[in-house]
Amino acid sequence: MVEEREDPTVGELSEGRILRGILERLGESNALVGPGDDAAVIAAADGRVVATVDTLVHGPDFRLAWSSAFDLGYKAAAVNLADIAAMGATPTALLVALAMPDATRLSFVTGLADGLRAACRDLAPGCRVEGGDLTVSDTLTLAVTALGALAGRRPVLRSGAAPGDVVAVAGELGRAARGLRILFDRFTDAAGRPIPVDESLLAAEELADLNAQLRPSPPVWLGPDAADAGATAMMDVSDGLVLDASRMAAASGVTIALESPLLGRDPASALAGGEDHALLAAFPPDRPLPHGFVRVGLVRARGDEPVLVDGRAYEGRGGWDPYRDWDSGTG
Repeated sequence: MVEEREDPTVGELSEGRILRGILERLGESNALVGPGDDAAVIAAADGRVVATVDTLVHGPDFRLAWSSAFDLGYKAAAVNLADIAAMGATPTALLVALAMPDATRLSFVTGLADGLRAACRDLAPGCRVEGGDLTVSDTLTLAVTALGALAGRRPVLRSGAAPGDVVAVAGELGRAARGLRILFDRFTDAAGRPIPVDESLLAAEELADLNAQLRPSPPVWLGPDAADAGATAMMDVSDGLVLDASRMAAASGVTIALESPLLGRDPASALAGGEDHALLAAFPPDRPLPHGFVRVGLVRARGDEPVLVDGRAYEGRGGWDPYRDWDSGTG
């Protein structure tokens, strides 16, 4: 165990010392101008840049009792990389803003940097953290901006699905929701506060579900493949299949008809669970689905409901809405 004197808090260090600790973990820059100046300079080969941002806040988005620094960095990168992939683009750079209490240990910050680097290595080789910002806050908050390149492709929007298209998904649905249930059901105290996870208490399948929640691995590399295969619409499934399919349906002016027998062994979790970060796409019916995508339904002309499940309106909650579902009393 690292002694406290060898692991100072960020409140005991200068910004420059904290930045050095982060940069030592991130590896070499791929940018024309990388970390160290007021801004990075990133090449945009075809003149267009795909950009997205996602914020993780302690409480509604993660709990330190459950997530290690590495897990948090990995997840923060992964959720943004998935959004870039959902446009049919390849991630090229991340910009990271970190606000943290001054009692945060330097080892936590460097562990977070390790997670960011590992996610880029595993999910989007060639992508790097190229800059960011540090500040102080009572609430640990991590905001990541991801940039991507289309390499001559048209961006794949949510609004292009047409009646007759095949609806398909790449990535596993439902695991992250089951992982979240494990955390709330088995790793909270009598008052409902999170307690550390004891992985020895979990079966292999449960551990896989937990990892899908804490350290998601979206199929980022399949986004450009879907675009090349003629995807008419695509998006990241971050808030639940039904909720996100309804967003695609609304943008495209269609109804999306999902078929629960195609959703695997746990259709309920697949339909309503959040944070899967799978890719939901529509493809013309006369083209084969690209490798990694599986059919889950069809696009129909717009009817009374944006989404049907097995021919009927879905009556349950279709996914996670933080403004509706977050309860500050649960810690």
